[in-house]
Amino acid sequence: MRFVSVRDLRSRSAQVWRRLSTEKDMVVTSRGRPVALLTAISEDDFEESLAALRRARAMAAVHAMQMRSEELGLDKMTMDEIDAEVAAYRRERRK
Repeated sequence: MRFVSVRDLRSRSAQVWRRLSTEKDMVVTSRGRPVALLTAISEDDFEESLAALRRARAMAAVHAMQMRSEELGLDKMTMDEIDAEVAAYRRERRK
């Protein structure tokens, strides 16, 4: 996968767009750190590409929550403990 700096994207955007058609994906960097992805799409697959990106982000968020719950030991809660937490949250929210 190619990397392109924000500076190059700004100053050589036409060249970057041409390269994107063959590379398909590029990582945009700022000060050497990744900040964005450029992905080639077409009008025909725009909706599918957007839906796939959103699914991937949702899956990554769920995975992060699962990992965090394991770190905190929350993955070992019983169903009664979960129900009690939900009930407590709902009581607090009603206030």
